[in-house]
Amino acid sequence: MASQATVTLTRRSGYQFDIDFGTGWPHLFSDEPAPLGHGQGPTPNHLLLAAVANCLSASLTFALTKFKNDPGTLRAVARSTVDRNEQGRLRIQRIEVDIQLERPGADYEHLDRILAQFEEFCTVSMSVRQGVPIDIRVLDGAGQRLKG
Repeated sequence: MASQATVTLTRRSGYQFDIDFGTGWPHLFSDEPAPLGHGQGPTPNHLLLAAVANCLSASLTFALTKFKNDPGTLRAVARSTVDRNEQGRLRIQRIEVDIQLERPGADYEHLDRILAQFEEFCTVSMSVRQGVPIDIRVLDGAGQRLKG
């Protein structure tokens, strides 16, 4: 069954926008960095990174709990590479997301199975990935790479 989400943006001034998520949630304020804007809020690039990292973290949390694991604290860091395309226009060329688990990998049941499939359930990253490559790494609490 299809669903819809609605976000309303209202320009304040310059490149500053008020972002209304509806349903009584707090508004967010975005801005472009100088020289276009004043850098007083996250940019659209930041918002996209937050959406991708949040969705992947939520998918990993779901997968961990499905197999009766306590996800504990997850920490995700997302980075983008922005460069000019063939037409000289700035585009996000790549997104990298590192998700760090709280504990050592051996503390989680069925971790191989979880890591093999959690990305497939992330609506945002799988949609974005159709146009922008996304590299995902999962590290355990000791910093050991488990995936990616």
